[in-house]
Amino acid sequence: MAHFDTEYQRLEVSYNDSPPGEEDMLVHVPEGSKSLWHHIENLDLFFQRVYNLHQKNGFTCMLLGEIFELVQLVFVVAFTVFLANCVDYDILFANKMVNHTHHLHESIKVTLPDAFLPANVCSARIRNNVVVIFIMVIAGVFWLHRLIKFIYNICCYWEIRSFYINALKISMADLPYFTWQEVQARIIEIQKEHQMCIHKKELTELDIYHRILRFKNYMVAMVNKSLLPIRYRLPMLGDVVFYTRGLKYNFELIFFWGPGSLFENEWSLKPEYKRGGNRLELADKLSARILWIGIANFLLCPIILIWQILYAFFSYTEVIKREPGSLGARCWSLYGRCYLRHFNELDHELMSRLSKGYKASSKYMNCFMSPLLTVVAKNVAFFAGSILAVLISLTIYDEDVLAVEHVLTTITLLGVCITICRSFIPDKHMVFCPEQLLKVILAHIHYMPDHWQGNAHRYETRDEFSQLFQYKAVFILEELLSPVITPFILIFCLRRKSLEIIDFFRNFTVEVVGVGDTCSFAQMDVRQHGHPAWMSAGKTEASIYQQAEDGKTELSLMHFAITNPRWQPPRESTHFISQLKEKVQREAANCQQGMAEKHLFSSIQSIQSESEPHSLIANLLVGPPSLTSFQYAQEGHGAHHSSHIGSSDVASALRSLSPLSTSQHLRGSFSSTLAKGEGTPLIAARGLAGSTTDTRTASSGSSAWEGQLTSMVLSEYASNEMSIHAVYMHELHKQQVRTEPARHVWHRQDSDDSSESAPEDSEANRTLPRSATFPFPGALSRQDGSTAPMVGQRRHGSTPDGASGTSRPGSRMSRLPMGGWAEDVQAGRHHDTVPEEGSDDEQPPQIHKIT
Repeated sequence: MAHFDTEYQRLEVSYNDSPPGEEDMLVHVPEGSKSLWHHIENLDLFFQRVYNLHQKNGFTCMLLGEIFELVQLVFVVAFTVFLANCVDYDILFANKMVNHTHHLHESIKVTLPDAFLPANVCSARIRNNVVVIFIMVIAGVFWLHRLIKFIYNICCYWEIRSFYINALKISMADLPYFTWQEVQARIIEIQKEHQMCIHKKELTELDIYHRILRFKNYMVAMVNKSLLPIRYRLPMLGDVVFYTRGLKYNFELIFFWGPGSLFENEWSLKPEYKRGGNRLELADKLSARILWIGIANFLLCPIILIWQILYAFFSYTEVIKREPGSLGARCWSLYGRCYLRHFNELDHELMSRLSKGYKASSKYMNCFMSPLLTVVAKNVAFFAGSILAVLISLTIYDEDVLAVEHVLTTITLLGVCITICRSFIPDKHMVFCPEQLLKVILAHIHYMPDHWQGNAHRYETRDEFSQLFQYKAVFILEELLSPVITPFILIFCLRRKSLEIIDFFRNFTVEVVGVGDTCSFAQMDVRQHGHPAWMSAGKTEASIYQQAEDGKTELSLMHFAITNPRWQPPRESTHFISQLKEKVQREAANCQQGMAEKHLFSSIQSIQSESEPHSLIANLLVGPPSLTSFQYAQEGHGAHHSSHIGSSDVASALRSLSPLSTSQHLRGSFSSTLAKGEGTPLIAARGLAGSTTDTRTASSGSSAWEGQLTSMVLSEYASNEMSIHAVYMHELHKQQVRTEPARHVWHRQDSDDSSESAPEDSEANRTLPRSATFPFPGALSRQDGSTAPMVGQRRHGSTPDGASGTSRPGSRMSRLPMGGWAEDVQAGRHHDTVPEEGSDDEQPPQIHKIT
C-alpha cells in the first residue's frame, strides 16, 4: 500500500501520572469493606456530574433549573401555536368591529379576550394546518426525549448528592460556599478510603481535570493547531471566523459521543484508530459519516431555524426593549473562549479570568469609534430627541394624544433610536491609550499574537481582536444563521480534513494509567509539546509540528501549577518551573528595585481609577502597613497594567512569588492573621468581599464566612500571580523572537495546502483529499535524534525515523501549513517513504515503563 507524507509525527511520551511503582496496580479491597463508590466504572461522567452539581449550587437549584427548561420548551411551542392560530388580529388592530349586543349610541370597549377565537375554531384551524401539526409532533418527540433524560439525570444526581453528603461530608446548604479546589481536595483524600479508581491508589488533581475535560482538551488542541474549519477568507469581508454552538455540537457529535464516533466510550479511543495501517479506510468511513450528518442537518434545517428564531425572539425582545444598547455590547465569542482556553482549565476558571478582562476589552474596542459615524450619530440623536421631546410634552398635556394611531409606536422607536445612537458616541472623558489597555487585556486572557504588541492602535489589530470579542448582535445573528451554514461546512469543509483528523487523534492520543486515552497536549509536557521560543529551548524535543502554538503548553502548565499548588508536576515540568523562578530571581536582582516599585505603584494607582477599583491587591494596598501578609503583593498587581514595564520590572513583581508554594504560604499567613483577630486586615478583606461576593455569605455563620473569605483571597491572589506570569513570559518571548518570523493562528494556513509539496503517489489521487497530518520522515524527529521511553502510557501507531526538525543557519525558510516552517531546499521535495507497517499494527500496544 502506498504511503502519504503528512505533518504529524507519532509521539514518544514519557509522562507518568501515577506514583512510582503504581503504574499497573489494581487495588484489592476486601469484599466486606467495599463502599457504595468503590470502583466507579465511568469516572469521567461521575466527576463531570460532581463538578456540575457544584457549579449549579446544589441539587435543589439544579432540579429547579431542569424543570424550568422543560416548562420553557412547552411554553415556547404552545404560545407560538396559540399566537398563530387562536388570535383574531383584525379585532386586535381595530380593523373589525366587535360583535357585541349594545345600543347603537353606547361606546364599545374592546377587551383582550375579544381578540381570542373560540376554542372550537382554534382547534379546527390547528387540525387543518399540516405544518403546525408536524412541528408540534417534532417538538413533542423532542420534549419526551428531554423528559426521559431529565428523569435519568435526577436519579444520577441524587446519587451525586449522596456522595457529597456521605463521602465528602458537605451538605447541600454549605456547598455554595466551597470552592472547587476544596471539593477536589476532599475527593483526592477519600480515594484512599473508597477506591473510586482501582487502577491507582491515589488520584491527582490532573487525573480529575483530565476526566472532566477529556474532550474539551481535544477541541482546544485542534483549534490551537488550526485543524477545524472555522476560519475563512471571504470576498469583501476578508478573514472571518464562524464557530457557533450548533457547529460545535456537530463537531463533538462526530468526534466523541455520537453513533459511530471515534471513541468507544467516555475514556477510550477505538482500537482501530490507534493504528496507522488502515488510516485511509478510516478516513473514508469518517468522511461518509460527516456527509450523512451534514445531510441530516440540512433536512432538519427548517425546524432548527424556526426554533432558533422563536427562542431568540422570546429571549432577547424584552432585553432589547429594556436596554436597547445591549445589542451594541460585546461578549467573548465561542471561538475566543476556545482559543484563549488553557489546557486543563475548567469552565468557571476560564470565565473568571475572561470576565476580569471584559472592562478593559470593552474600553479598547471603544477606542476605535469612527469619527464620521460619531458625527452622524450625534445629529440623528438630536433630531430624534427633538421629536421625542415634543411628543412627550403633548402626552403630559393631554393623555389622549396616546390614543392617536402610531403615536406610542413612534415614541418607542425614537427612544430606541436615541439609545442606539448614544452607543456610537464616545465618552468625552475617555483617553485613547490602546497599548496600555492591550497590556491589561493580556494580563487576563494570557494569549496574544506577537504582532499585536506595538500595533494596538491599528485597525487590523482591532479587527483580529473582534474575532475574539464580538458584538452581542453578531453573536445572535451567527446563531440564527448556524442551521443554514452548518450543513455546508460539514459537507464541503470538514470532510476534506477527514484524513488529518484521523491522524491527529492517532498521533496525539496517549493512554495514561488510571485515566484512559487523553490528548497528549493536555499532559502539558514541555519536552513533548514545548516551544523553544517560549522558554522551552533546550528542554523540548518536539518537532515543529508537535509544538503547541502561541505558548499554549508553557502557559497552561504555569496556570495549572498556580491554580493547583498541591499538584506535583513531573520532572520535566518541575525543571521548567524552577528555571523560570531562577530567571525571575536573577532579573529582579539586576534591576533597580526602587525604579521598579515606582513604576508598579503608578500602575496600581492608574488601574484603581480606571478599570479595577475593587481588585484584591488594590484594596489591600490602600490599607495601613500592618498588612504584612500581603506586602509582597504590592508588586504583584500593577505590573501588567503599565505599558512601560519590561521583563525586569515584572521580574521584580514576581521575585517573591512561587508557582508551587505561594498559595500555601498565603493560606497560612492569612489564616494566622484571622486567628490573631487583627481588625485592620479583616476589615480590609471584608470591604473587598462586600463588593465581590454574594450577601448570602454573611448570613451563613462565622465559620462559613471566614472560609469563604479565605478561599476568595487565595483565588484572587492566584489570579493576579498568573496574570503577572503571563505578562512576564510574553516579555521574554518577545525578546527571543525579535529576529525570528512570527507564527500564530492568524498567519497559519489551512493544512490542506501541504498536499502541493507531498510526493506524487498513485493512491494519493483518490477522491479522498491528501492529509497533512502524517509525519514527514525526513523532517520530524527529535532534536537530539533520540527516542523517549514511555512511562505509564501507551503509544498508538508507529514512529518513523527522521532527522532533526531544526533548520540550518542560512537556509531559506518557506511557510508550511499549521503554523510550521521548513527549509526550502531542493532535496526537501522528495521525502523518504514511510516504512510499511507490518503485523505489529495488529498486536495490542504494549506499556513501556522505566524502572
